[in-house]
Amino acid sequence: MRIDILTVVPELLDSPLNESILKRAQNAGLVEICVHNLRDYTEDKHRRVDDYPFGGDAGMVIRVEPVFNAVNHLKSERDYDEVIYTSPDGENYSQREANRLSTLKNIIILCGHYKGIDHRIREHLITKEISIGDYVLTGGELAAAVITDSIVRIVPGAIGDETSALTDSFQDNLLAPPVYTRPAEFNGWKVPEILLSGNFGKIKKWQEQISLERTKLLRPDLLKDK
Repeated sequence: MRIDILTVVPELLDSPLNESILKRAQNAGLVEICVHNLRDYTEDKHRRVDDYPFGGDAGMVIRVEPVFNAVNHLKSERDYDEVIYTSPDGENYSQREANRLSTLKNIIILCGHYKGIDHRIREHLITKEISIGDYVLTGGELAAAVITDSIVRIVPGAIGDETSALTDSFQDNLLAPPVYTRPAEFNGWKVPEILLSGNFGKIKKWQEQISLERTKLLRPDLLKDK
């Protein structure tokens, strides 16, 4: 799998994309993550990629030309399944969508910045818009890192124990059950006896019941599709 990220501040992505699971997945050849500076694709002699918006509104807007050049360059080298734009008015991101994206071969993620991007980019180059929440960030780089992390961690082989990712919260529209480890008692606080029983059938049923109860209490909206 390959993920190409287009941004005006690539430095923001250095650490998130090169540590922990993402680093191991890249080192193992499971995924290729390439960050591209949009300034490398502009024809402006000062390497500017933004300009004032028509209509006199405040703020700056990313121009069509550098994005068009970058996307065309990448598409000349390979086919892409999705060209994603990180946008506050995009589709709310979910585990279901992360699962779908993890099955694709090549993805481009364009990071929004400044006031936004020229709308013609959204009309003619973008195939999907994604929001990671109902709030505004300085730029889409953090959103791109979140999307990339959520995709890569469920690529087969990225996590040592692949069953761990399958039991994460939201995989089945339920919150994960609580987890415990040694010691079995600390400061008078005890681990539920069922988890110490060794009866894995009963443990599984307990976990399913607790997941359902926690979801009803904390995130009842997740149960709409169940």
